[in-house]
Amino acid sequence: MQHRIEIILGDITMLAADAIVNAANSSLLGGGGVDGAIHRAAGPELLAACRALAGCPTGDVRVTPAFRLPARYVFHTVGPVWQGGTAGEPELLRSCYRQSLAQAEKRQLSSISFPAISCGVYGYPHEDAATIAIDETCRWFDKHAWPEKVLFVLFDQPMTSIYQQLLGQ
Repeated sequence: MQHRIEIILGDITMLAADAIVNAANSSLLGGGGVDGAIHRAAGPELLAACRALAGCPTGDVRVTPAFRLPARYVFHTVGPVWQGGTAGEPELLRSCYRQSLAQAEKRQLSSISFPAISCGVYGYPHEDAATIAIDETCRWFDKHAWPEKVLFVLFDQPMTSIYQQLLGQ
């Protein structure tokens, strides 16, 4: 199963995966961090496509073309804002991963790239979020053939190290 997971320190907007996951806000109209980087790299067509979707609830996913990105699709998912862990944050974060993986399976995509959802301004504790990401991915792989590969594309070395440690790399 671990052969289906790859951890990369880098820029998610540069990867030619079939789908990249955008850690979006509920408006889907762009923001900071990964969301802003994806919108800038994809071009103004992405914003127009997101406007037509009229938002996305926390824990769910909306899909657009990737436009100027090297990917085919952008899966926009809205992670939870950390409120101490008692407001349903773990289940909402799990849902972000499950729903994104389900969209990849529906399209029979070979690869999907995830950032560390909710770990920026949403304040989710990094190790807890990484544990959920890896656990949900491994559970998915137990029962599903698609996607064939999951890439966790992380912006800095401390976050990359957390993922590597959790996977025993």
